[in-house]
Amino acid sequence: MKSALMVWGGWEGHEPQKGVDVFKPLLEAADFDVTVSDSLDSYADEELMSSLDLIVPIWTQGTITDEQQSGLMGAVESGTGIAGWHGCMGDAFRFNPPYQFMVGGQWVSHPGGIIDYTVQITAPDDPIVEGLSDFAMHSEQYYMHVDPSNEVLATTTFTGEHAGIGWIAGATMPVAWKRVWGEGRVFYFSIGHHAEDFDVPEAREIMRRGMLWAAR
Repeated sequence: MKSALMVWGGWEGHEPQKGVDVFKPLLEAADFDVTVSDSLDSYADEELMSSLDLIVPIWTQGTITDEQQSGLMGAVESGTGIAGWHGCMGDAFRFNPPYQFMVGGQWVSHPGGIIDYTVQITAPDDPIVEGLSDFAMHSEQYYMHVDPSNEVLATTTFTGEHAGIGWIAGATMPVAWKRVWGEGRVFYFSIGHHAEDFDVPEAREIMRRGMLWAAR
């Protein structure tokens, strides 16, 4: 049996506890023993972190201490996988560039707020998205700063019709990517502003597969 840690908290607008409710059962169905914590101090617990195969951070904004960050990043560098979604991983710890470097991107904006947009599958042979087609979302469309070394699996294209920033029309932005950090695998999926976004079958399945791929 593999072991996973889900750490939730931060800004309540991203419904962190509901995120646990969505994905903890899916990990358990995949034969994971899942530990749930609402404290970043879990990352500084050397015994716990050394026992993990997967970390699922569900924490928006907030601050992280040097000891907590070192424990988290050290675990990933040593081979523990990390996988997360939307602001619960890609808009955490805004003053910690090392964390953002590991994730492979950082939130910048979501022009227009909740809108209709399309996600395009761009790596159809990758097992995380294999067999899935392009799909529609009604949620925030994430504009990010991203690492060019990411292996991009899905994208979305901005129309420029929202928030008065038409100059981004035609910009194509990664939605799902994978990368490595040391010996660890990193998966990120920008969908998930609210837990109900994962009622979209493709979104739920991509996140599920991404977690399983990232695990040690």
